[in-house]
Amino acid sequence: MATAKPAPTGHDTPFASGKSKVWKQTALWVGVTAVVVACAFGVFNGGSDSLEVPAPAADERADTVPLLQEAAASQGICYGWRLTDQPNVTSVGSNLGDGIAVGEDPRCPRWIEVEADVTYTSESSEASDSATIRVNGSDDIDTGDLYTIGRGLERFGLDDDAFIDDPGWAVTRAATTLPLLAAEAGVAEPAAAPTAAPTAAPSPLPAAGNDYWRDRWGGLLAAAGLLLLAALFVTVGVVQRRRQLRGVVPAQRAGAEAAGRTREEA
Repeated sequence: MATAKPAPTGHDTPFASGKSKVWKQTALWVGVTAVVVACAFGVFNGGSDSLEVPAPAADERADTVPLLQEAAASQGICYGWRLTDQPNVTSVGSNLGDGIAVGEDPRCPRWIEVEADVTYTSESSEASDSATIRVNGSDDIDTGDLYTIGRGLERFGLDDDAFIDDPGWAVTRAATTLPLLAAEAGVAEPAAAPTAAPTAAPSPLPAAGNDYWRDRWGGLLAAAGLLLLAALFVTVGVVQRRRQLRGVVPAQRAGAEAAGRTREEA
């Protein structure tokens, strides 16, 4: 008499084995996809955490120099600006022109310069962004007067936060206030009122668009490529799972039929 073999349990059937493999592969693809998406997010947002101190824009420098030239011609004092990220010098300029420091040129025996040292820290750092603003001058200008001029910058909203938020704008704006503050401190006579500039054709409007996306188009393309790759991984995983299920179901049926025949013979 033939001994009946026990019917295969759910843990022994080909279906269970195939199902286990499918879930393992699916979990693998999901993990790969999560890593890819995380990398894409990091690439896309990495540019916003730049530690580089931006220099004044070209139009800000171009607009500042003529104002300083008029004040220097009226008061007999050279005025300038200096933006640093120690030990690097980000931007210098004066009434002598963009890129020319007043304290280093013999054409300026008397000079006053606003200096801003800005430091950015990474988001993971416990330290915060900082800015140090000083007003320097030639030896014939009293240190107390320079201190008074420096304190006067806050009346124009040029405090540490302004220099941290927009260093380029703040340092050129501070340079244009130096003639007024120097006159208030008694260092120089009030500057003459600026003359009206000749009428000129209006400058063309800047290109339309969002600066946020324009400055980050490289990261956007990289993120899009990684997301497409992640979608491909998920699709491949789903297709393989379906193929394996097609092969497992017939095997399950064959196992069930064999078990039935064994019971009948018994």
